[in-house]
Amino acid sequence: MKVSLILGATLVFASTASAQNKPLADTLELMERQSWRAWQSHDGKFFDRFLSDDHVEVGSSGVTNKAAVVKFVGSGACKVSSYSLDSFKATQLASNTVLLTYHAAQSTKCGASMVPSPVWVSSLFVNHNGRWYCAVYQQTVDLTKKPAL
Repeated sequence: MKVSLILGATLVFASTASAQNKPLADTLELMERQSWRAWQSHDGKFFDRFLSDDHVEVGSSGVTNKAAVVKFVGSGACKVSSYSLDSFKATQLASNTVLLTYHAAQSTKCGASMVPSPVWVSSLFVNHNGRWYCAVYQQTVDLTKKPAL
């Protein structure tokens, strides 16, 4: 009986916590979707506001920082013909830290090379002084799927 009560209380707490975090998860998903639109339109200024000052980005070309991302996106070096995003999941790690994971596919060419696609993405958001920023971004090629788009 005691175990059932504890289990029941735990399930109620977990579902309540999940419901309370839905607006935050929706907000961060919207921000992430806006970052893809900015990527497609070469809007480096968006990334200057979106990324934390200590931002770290990990991709197939290595590790980079905010200044390099802002400059690269704004350069127009890549042409994003199309993209799709799905399977978003937000995991709150602390009151000011949320890990957003999702699946992305894109048809993007940088110079003569196509960007690897599809990928699994992780974006770590942190709240600094009441505002959410992307502090870490990483893509991992999805080897279970055929190249998309």
